[in-house]
Amino acid sequence: MDQSSQAAKEYEIEWTKTAQRSLSEIVQYIAQDKPAAAENFRQKVFQKVGLLKQSPYLGRIVPEFDSPTRRELLYGNYRIVYRLRPRLGKIQIIVVWHGKRLLRLP
Repeated sequence: MDQSSQAAKEYEIEWTKTAQRSLSEIVQYIAQDKPAAAENFRQKVFQKVGLLKQSPYLGRIVPEFDSPTRRELLYGNYRIVYRLRPRLGKIQIIVVWHGKRLLRLP
């Protein structure tokens, strides 16, 4: 199956506990100084991730891993790393990570 036929169906988004925790920590950090900006950031991340339902190949391949199923979306200074699981019709959000930090995956 090629990318165009795989992308025709709607994918299910699944957040790992690590991804939930990393996003929560970022939002809490931003909220220390700017609570409204923190909530806006959270909403924008969810909007960006939501695009993957229809366009799972939107993100680039994660350069550190060079695997077609490990991809990332960029939002501001952050990397939203996900695992593409085309046979299952799922996208698993792995972590939200600041771009200046060395990427470590669970």
